[in-house]
Amino acid sequence: MDYKQTEIEGVWIIEPKVFHDDRGYFFESWRQDDFDAHVGHHVNFIQDNESKSSYGVLRGLHYQKGQHSQAKLVRVITGRVLDVAVDLRKSSPTFGRYVMVELSAANKRQFFIPRGFAHGFLVLSPEAVFTYKVDNTYVPESEASLQWNDPQVAIEWPINPEEVILSEKDLKKALPLSEAEVFE
Repeated sequence: MDYKQTEIEGVWIIEPKVFHDDRGYFFESWRQDDFDAHVGHHVNFIQDNESKSSYGVLRGLHYQKGQHSQAKLVRVITGRVLDVAVDLRKSSPTFGRYVMVELSAANKRQFFIPRGFAHGFLVLSPEAVFTYKVDNTYVPESEASLQWNDPQVAIEWPINPEEVILSEKDLKKALPLSEAEVFE
């Protein structure tokens, strides 16, 4: 796999080596020792999740607060999304900045988001199947959301805002960065 450090420390784009032949393709999607060697520390993923969404669905920008924070390794199995990680580490020189990467079934990229970030994705294809590994269990009381269109973060989403489909929870509970609970 090819590991590319993004402009925000700790956030990585991982591109697998894909072997194609007349039968199809093969690639390693996860290898602990390789991941640890490149990322520089051990992350113990304990759960895999999967979602299916249609065009215009924006899931996020979600995070777990405090001790329930989660590191994530995400990828797309079907379709195409724009995936975003927003740095919520107050002591970070990149606090409030984001990294955006296209993940698709075609490019097979993965995106590693460490603890201390809000995360979300926007579906660009008719539908997308999205999978992610997490290193901590979900605790509903620790869930938080950052507003997807917060002008302070200023994410450049590539579709008309009227086309964005959000959950009722994200519409009502997501906060701007200035009011969000962040990490030290």
